[in-house]
Amino acid sequence: MQVHGNVGENPAADPATVFVKLWAVVLSLNKMIALGRQCRDEPTMSQETDLRAPQKGFSLASAGIRMPSKRKENTGMHIAEGFLPLSHCVAWGAVATPFVVHGARAIKIQLKEQPGSGMLLGAAGAFTFVLSALKMPSFTGSSSHPTGTGLGAVLFRPPVMALLGSIVLLFQALLLAHGGITTLGANIFSMAIVGPWVGYGAWKLTRKWGVSAEVGVFFAALFADLSTYVVTATQLAAAHHDAGFFNAWITFLGLYAPTQLPIAAAEGIVTVLIFRALSTIALNDLLRLGVLDTERKVEAEVVGS
Repeated sequence: MQVHGNVGENPAADPATVFVKLWAVVLSLNKMIALGRQCRDEPTMSQETDLRAPQKGFSLASAGIRMPSKRKENTGMHIAEGFLPLSHCVAWGAVATPFVVHGARAIKIQLKEQPGSGMLLGAAGAFTFVLSALKMPSFTGSSSHPTGTGLGAVLFRPPVMALLGSIVLLFQALLLAHGGITTLGANIFSMAIVGPWVGYGAWKLTRKWGVSAEVGVFFAALFADLSTYVVTATQLAAAHHDAGFFNAWITFLGLYAPTQLPIAAAEGIVTVLIFRALSTIALNDLLRLGVLDTERKVEAEVVGS
């Protein structure tokens, strides 16, 4: 049995092919979710339910939070157009811009020093796009979705994900109506900046404790996901807190927590499975990136013999 150390040695197992197939699965799941909601006689004008729509036992109105008067559909935890004041949009955009510029430089350096990592870099971006495009209805009437930034943070470190995540969010806002253009800075800050850094911190901490790489990847994906939603809830609470910031913050967190907690755990498991596959088909790339140590290469050679 031969272990393929480079991506190009096994075209059938090419990461790009894997993620194209994964994207097809995502589209099928979204279609199934939409059909399921129709069967339950839920509103089908969009895949999401308005945050301001009345919810049984839980509503923003009951918490004293007033959203924009003009009805707008909520597109999940990506903040949609009109949900943030213009001043907040400008402020979050200004905060996110230096990270994105630094991320562009980091990618340029990465490709210059390791040109062969381009395929894996693209795969990390595709993984983020696929997972974050999978929107699932929440028990509270909003929606939740994975983020997919933990894997890229582990493979290439957080600065790279600032640019990759920004590209993903821009395309989703333009092509999928998922998020908004004016709120792009806020969404970049939560999903492409804070999420990857928190996930990477979890990865480094678990590895320092001596746990396996796969366990480290699981916690990286888990905390990258959860931290994104905490930051987004904070951004929304900062914009809409008529009854007090803390009350608004708890309310926004409560909208997503029932669904987001299991989704974050599921994302961790999926990320581990992808990482395990990459450890086989792109072993040398992971070794060059410093994600895996030489002991893993020795183990692979033993198995291959």
